[in-house]
Amino acid sequence: MARYIGAIDQGTTSTRFILFDENGMIVQSHQLEHKQYFPNPGWVEHDPEEIWNNTVSTMKETLLKSGIDAGEVAAIGITNQRETIIPFNPKTGEVYHRAIVWQDLRGSQIIDNLKEKVDEEWLRAKTGLLFSPYFSGSKIKWLLDNVDGLKEKAESGDCIFGTIDCYLTYKLTGQVVTDVTNASRYMLMNISSLSWDEELCDMLSIPSRALPKIVPSIGEVYGECTLFGASIPVCGILGDQQAALFGQACFDSGEAKCTYGTGCFLLENTGEKLCLSKYGLISTVAYQIKGEKPVYALEGSIAVAGSLVQWVRDNLKMVKNAKELDELALEVSDCGGVYIVPAFAGLFAPYWRSDARGVIAGLTGYADRRHICRAVLEATAFQVYDIFEAMAKDSGIALSSFKVDGGLTNSAPLMAFQADLLGIPVIRPKVIETTALGAAYAAGLSIGIWQNRKNLSRYWKEQLRWTPDMEEGVRSEKIALWSKAVSRTLNWEKEKD
Repeated sequence: MARYIGAIDQGTTSTRFILFDENGMIVQSHQLEHKQYFPNPGWVEHDPEEIWNNTVSTMKETLLKSGIDAGEVAAIGITNQRETIIPFNPKTGEVYHRAIVWQDLRGSQIIDNLKEKVDEEWLRAKTGLLFSPYFSGSKIKWLLDNVDGLKEKAESGDCIFGTIDCYLTYKLTGQVVTDVTNASRYMLMNISSLSWDEELCDMLSIPSRALPKIVPSIGEVYGECTLFGASIPVCGILGDQQAALFGQACFDSGEAKCTYGTGCFLLENTGEKLCLSKYGLISTVAYQIKGEKPVYALEGSIAVAGSLVQWVRDNLKMVKNAKELDELALEVSDCGGVYIVPAFAGLFAPYWRSDARGVIAGLTGYADRRHICRAVLEATAFQVYDIFEAMAKDSGIALSSFKVDGGLTNSAPLMAFQADLLGIPVIRPKVIETTALGAAYAAGLSIGIWQNRKNLSRYWKEQLRWTPDMEEGVRSEKIALWSKAVSRTLNWEKEKD
């Protein structure tokens, strides 16, 4: 009987279920978007029940479209938007508040207060992270301080603060766990011991019993899913960016990938060595196989990438879809002096400025919507350039090529411009759904479909390559103007007050 591996890919804007065969190729998939809630400026929420219902629907539709019986699915892996927090009852499943999304800024004041009391280098040494409302800790603290009765429930064991992987695993199997990659994003896990740290929990007055059990990413079956008339092992959890690193077969130290999705994330494998950044990056767990030491990564995170294209489509009504934006961008040879810095939720790496807000700079009467469309694409490439430079300084490794994945890699003008900025070839693999593929690999390794990582490396195949073709003088001038535009975004919130 053929064996298939399912991957739940729960992202910021949608949920997908993808079936892969034993060669790592996509057999069938289904995707559903979910609603974004913006209760206040800088706040972003999701409905956990909608996400769960969409997860079940995508699984069901994928099986129906493929004609594959649930009994032929050997395992299900999970990959998810990280840092997003759901408070729920581990006994009844009751959700106490909508999910607070990773982009959400409501914890900014909590973080500012911590900065006055706690040394950031102490935090970095403990967690690999910096003080930012991006991570889950301040979101949990906000929930405890603002949802009636939640403190008592957390202290009594009637509330778990789980990331999306935790919530979905609970709904699928009844088990309350999170893997080390997601746990490393709470700002509460000791990145060396891979356990919840009491000092960190005390820092935010969060009871450790309200946090899920931390488990390895690979090599352990967390429970069984029986929704579709068969018992399917749920095994293999990786946060979305770690999953993409794994799906890109970046198994060795010094290998890196960049995922272009709602946000944009560049990760470099640093092996078993925990490398603490000096240039505005964070250190994170790349993955852990049961019984083995963890593998670490350096990471640079960008809040707004693909979501900028959505903003131009939905808020400005400038284009009907991403394809039209690409077509308009290709009608002009450059951005016409227009630079967009999409600091809608502040700036993430390497700046970490929650006071920043977005700007469109360099506008003249010459510019039209084609130049703005091109500037939209170039904004993502410039943000990646900033992280790329910081990562080279931290790791001391000069990459000779750049693996990319995610929906925005379908934009040829963006990828060509990215190659020009970085000065090295940009390479897209044959299977660009590497986030889901990484989760499928993790699940398949957990139950022995694949024996080791070397077995998986042979499945990686190049599909497209963009090579740099920009004069150095032009490149330097564009980077200087980008830096100037970034400087205009800073201190916006302070000036407004």
